[in-house]
Amino acid sequence: MTTSLARRERIALCDLALVLGEDAPTLCSGWDARDLVAHLLLREHRPLAGAGITIGAMSRFTDRQMARYRQQDFGVLVEKLRTPGFTPFAIPAVERLANTMEYVVHHEDLRRGQPDWQPRDLDPADDQELWAMLRKGASFAGRKLPVPTVIRRAGTDEVATAKKGEGTVTITGAPVELVLFLFGRSCASDLVFDGPDDAVAAVRNADLGI
Repeated sequence: MTTSLARRERIALCDLALVLGEDAPTLCSGWDARDLVAHLLLREHRPLAGAGITIGAMSRFTDRQMARYRQQDFGVLVEKLRTPGFTPFAIPAVERLANTMEYVVHHEDLRRGQPDWQPRDLDPADDQELWAMLRKGASFAGRKLPVPTVIRRAGTDEVATAKKGEGTVTITGAPVELVLFLFGRSCASDLVFDGPDDAVAAVRNADLGI
């Protein structure tokens, strides 16, 4: 059986985390590799405790739970993360929908947090899967965009509306780079922005962090 993109990105993240070590920087502000692994474990094994990432009122509770993970052996944490375990994320359909973009983004957070990182070319099938998911979820992914925006897959005529309206900005790039941009990662590379100067500037400077 073919291993899903979500599962392969999970495994690749875990492998890289062990190579780089727990103190390795990431693109998540203030987080090292240990924090990133703790976040992913909390999200999957204690989702209520992880809600403080997006719900301010629960942030202290989330911080306490993160601190508990931080006290554990890093190698043990990584190996626990390597498979979904007895969680809903072990169900293939749930894993694909909930974890594909999550793990692609966080794998890149770890990869691109290193000074010698290089862009990678995804397998065409993975590239297509990522684009298909992005196209379907474009309006949600682009909910924080300040102006109407369309995303275009580089090298094709395939587009998706990230935010409706007239006088749009068009962002063209590879699916992985578009995902990173819409998840608020400034490391996204080789993106082309077209549109009115003020609208392009607003999109480029928007706080899209998730």
